[in-house]
Amino acid sequence: MRKTITKLGICCSLFLSLAGTASAQSADSTFKPSGKLWGYAFGDLAYKGSGDTVGSSPATAQNGGRGGSNQYTKVPPNTNMFQFRRIYLGYDYNISAKFSAEFLLAAEDDWAGGIVPGTGDVLANNKFSPYVKLANLRWKNIIPNGDLVIGQSATPTFAKNGSGMASEEAWGYRSIERTITDIRRTGSFDFGLKLEGKFDHDGRFGYVAMVANGNGAKAETDMYKWCYGDIWAKLFDKKLIIDLYQDYEKLNWGVWAPGAKAGVESPNGPRYQDRNMTKLYVAYAVPKLTVGFEGFMNTLMGDVIVAGVDKNTYYRTTKAMGLSLFVKGRITPEKWGFFARFDNYDPSGNLKNIVNEVNTKSYSVSTSQYEPTTKEMFATFGIDYTPIKNVHIMPNVWLNTYQSALDVNGSNSATTPIKYANMGTGGSTGMVNGVKGSDAVYRLTFYYVYGK
Repeated sequence: MRKTITKLGICCSLFLSLAGTASAQSADSTFKPSGKLWGYAFGDLAYKGSGDTVGSSPATAQNGGRGGSNQYTKVPPNTNMFQFRRIYLGYDYNISAKFSAEFLLAAEDDWAGGIVPGTGDVLANNKFSPYVKLANLRWKNIIPNGDLVIGQSATPTFAKNGSGMASEEAWGYRSIERTITDIRRTGSFDFGLKLEGKFDHDGRFGYVAMVANGNGAKAETDMYKWCYGDIWAKLFDKKLIIDLYQDYEKLNWGVWAPGAKAGVESPNGPRYQDRNMTKLYVAYAVPKLTVGFEGFMNTLMGDVIVAGVDKNTYYRTTKAMGLSLFVKGRITPEKWGFFARFDNYDPSGNLKNIVNEVNTKSYSVSTSQYEPTTKEMFATFGIDYTPIKNVHIMPNVWLNTYQSALDVNGSNSATTPIKYANMGTGGSTGMVNGVKGSDAVYRLTFYYVYGK
């Protein structure tokens, strides 16, 4: 008990010491609190010219679901729609020279609200609905060149990290598509504590460290936290940025899980499941041209649930890799620009070893965004017309292709061979068949910013 009280006393003393230091650095007496209302919106006139037909229903001609929650998964071919895909309304307030607050309402992902139920921020009556995306307090210079952020804030995954050239900022066309890690729903915002700052006064080297719930805007549901870390450097007159990111989260740790047969415990014992991503991002930017690269590997331990021939349940690990290349530039100094991007995504690391185990009967996955059976390639390109500052009209093509990671003619090495085609998620044959498919969408995208 005495040790606990002593530790609490030390922690309180350190906190009060920091607070005292902050108070000692008194604010300019001329400071006046101020705030700014701002926002932006983007959407499209979109036409889906073709769709992935694997596993589709002949009655509805909808997609079979490959691509998870990508923008146009399950939207039937020949669909045309006017749509908002994001609306922001934010308010930033400078409380004092040392403290500021950020608040943001967002309505997002209404790409298929009335067509595919349950997608996007859509109510039961199919109306677009906002939610609280950001709400945080920033304590500036709590340490030299470092700010502490408390509350729901942007993560260092790809959003603004203090460098001014993080991956989403360098790509610059969130109105066209998320970054490659954002497509896989790696958290872009979270509720927790974040420390971000610079190692030097010139702003050439910096860092972000964050501990958060790992559940975005939703309430915490378990005892585990998502840990984020990021370091960056700006070189060659700050035209080149190199950014290295790492995260880690426990998902299940020593929780008993039943086997496939009632009353039979998993031979693997308690389930151990976690995820960790390593990501490298490099970009080179000059006023008329930006080129960038982003690559990641995400290891998902215990994510695949294997039903064994022996009627027991096993947990296996997979690895997902992604590579994104992009370029954007100016055709004319003010009104005309262009952009293009190519992504290659392969979530199937270790999948063949899993299905080739003699005891494997079928498998399913816990994380739908990393379903290992399907590889994807994404491409987009278009023209950016800016009639006035902060207004963009962008004709563009959005294309995502799918390919099975397993051969339809393959089989595992069990005594009674089981073809891969009978081993899809939940036993569905539609997910493993070696057939290519694609979603092709043609859009006229509009994007406007206000209050900035």
